[in-house]
Amino acid sequence: MLHASSLFAHHHAPCEGISALGRAWSWRSDDAALVADMVRYLQIPELLATLLAGRGQTLDSALDYLTPSLKHALPDPLHLHDMEQAIARLITAIQTQERIIIFGDYDVDGATSTALMIHYLRAVGADVGYYIPDRHLEGYGPNSAALLKLKEEGASLVVTVDCGAVSFAPLADAHAAGLDVIVVDHHKGAAELPKAVAVVNPNRLDEMSNYRHCAAVGVVFLLLIALNARLRTMGYFSTRSEPNLMHWLDLVAIGTICDVVSLTTLNRAYAAQGLRVASYRRNMGLTALLDHAGVHGEITAYHAGFVIGPRINAGGRVGASDLGVRLLTSENPKECAEIAAQLGLYNQERQAIEQTVLDAALAEAEKQVNAPMMCVAGDGWHAGVIGIVASRLKDRYDRPAIVIAFEGEKGKASARSVAGIDIGVAIVRAREEGIILEGGGHSMAGGFSLTKAQYDEAVAFFHHYCEAPMRTYVEHRTIKLDSAITCAMVNANTIAQLERAAPFGAGNPSGMFVLRNVRVLSVDALKEQHLRVLVTDVTGARVKAMCFRAIGTALGDMLLGCRGKTIHLAGNLKSDVWQGRAQVTFMIHDAMQEGV
Repeated sequence: MLHASSLFAHHHAPCEGISALGRAWSWRSDDAALVADMVRYLQIPELLATLLAGRGQTLDSALDYLTPSLKHALPDPLHLHDMEQAIARLITAIQTQERIIIFGDYDVDGATSTALMIHYLRAVGADVGYYIPDRHLEGYGPNSAALLKLKEEGASLVVTVDCGAVSFAPLADAHAAGLDVIVVDHHKGAAELPKAVAVVNPNRLDEMSNYRHCAAVGVVFLLLIALNARLRTMGYFSTRSEPNLMHWLDLVAIGTICDVVSLTTLNRAYAAQGLRVASYRRNMGLTALLDHAGVHGEITAYHAGFVIGPRINAGGRVGASDLGVRLLTSENPKECAEIAAQLGLYNQERQAIEQTVLDAALAEAEKQVNAPMMCVAGDGWHAGVIGIVASRLKDRYDRPAIVIAFEGEKGKASARSVAGIDIGVAIVRAREEGIILEGGGHSMAGGFSLTKAQYDEAVAFFHHYCEAPMRTYVEHRTIKLDSAITCAMVNANTIAQLERAAPFGAGNPSGMFVLRNVRVLSVDALKEQHLRVLVTDVTGARVKAMCFRAIGTALGDMLLGCRGKTIHLAGNLKSDVWQGRAQVTFMIHDAMQEGV
């Protein structure tokens, strides 16, 4: 079999020609000597070594990268501001049997964060409940009415998870009413802190933590490590069993992967170890969801991001916001099966609603293809799907996208961004300047509310914010390739090599490869959206390649025009099991013709 080093030379471009997406193609790494050393000293395949070199790994770090461990990755949780205050207040509440309420967000990160807190606090004998706001009636994060009602019902401590960092008015009202609040969040903070007992957030402006990339569930896990250690030191477990936090790493992995945070350092260990725990199927609700979706065997990052995540999210988007937490905390098999089935139905409903809004959004977006970012809005659009639609626009047009659903004079907006344009900072600035009503987020995603009267100024603000960094982004926009491969290498053996570098996701992309000089044997349209392309090369092997949502795009047009011609394809490999057999498909990201 041909090896990677025999297929490309790093001193020149991967291919010459015009790409369908208008991008240059370049190698992710050009350190052939490092690849050779990894092969020699680490005894790993050349293709895997090339992948590791492209992700910044060295001869010293590569083995740890291939076997990520919490033992080496976990920091001291007490390095975070207010961690001491948070665990002290929780210990008091546990010891005195105060009523603790976990106030969570309705997305996957919020649901897993809430479920993680519930499982732990139940295990240590705390009096604990939860509250998930209704997405449509209450919106994101703590609100005064809900907090005051919780106080009236007997709660003396509320822990907000995946929300609360900029909830100034609601937390001030809670404080005035005598309700203590601990904020555990990861969204961008502001110059001031909300009125709370503790604000544990690696993205506080005064925080020097190296763990700003953690999802909320990852921050919650650090809090519980510190809390558990302190209870152990106090002798709390001398008369009761000590919880094993590792048993709940499945929740940490799912929340981390689904929030699309960078799967590097600590997050990589969370995801890798947590997916192993998920495969044990200890969580009854998670097992019911996987069974309903027809997923068997090992749980991967794909299952977390594209099977589990959309179903949990569907409850908050089009159904009941608390369904995800109910599922992940239930110990009743019948209830779990019923909730899993309901979430499956909600997910189907979400897909239909999403398509309707996406079609309308695309019609508006086509008028903005030359803008530094896209902002589309519609009356009556379902607010539960605008985040997904914003992601679709961002992916299709490769620029930041904001989608706004107006109901009357007020709108809810969801934003998605590209690397190098911090949309969370933009939203915080817009809020501080009074351009929008409320909002927050992190570098790649965020949300906010505004009125129709604010719309024009808000659009102008976000255009101006994105203009300069978008020029830089476009100037340096390339397809980063790890290696060239042949059609004969598109097989299960290559997949097995590459999977040693999993889990893949944000910050740790799956391998991107080029198939050079392949002849296009056929191109078929599927569901009037996708293209299935059959190609071959000098090895004689035939490869099935897929290009999703390609029809009507420049990439789709190029592929349709290349029947019988020779072309270069850039993409990644995907493995599916069909009738007990693994089938490997080349997923097309771009195409290039020579001499065009």
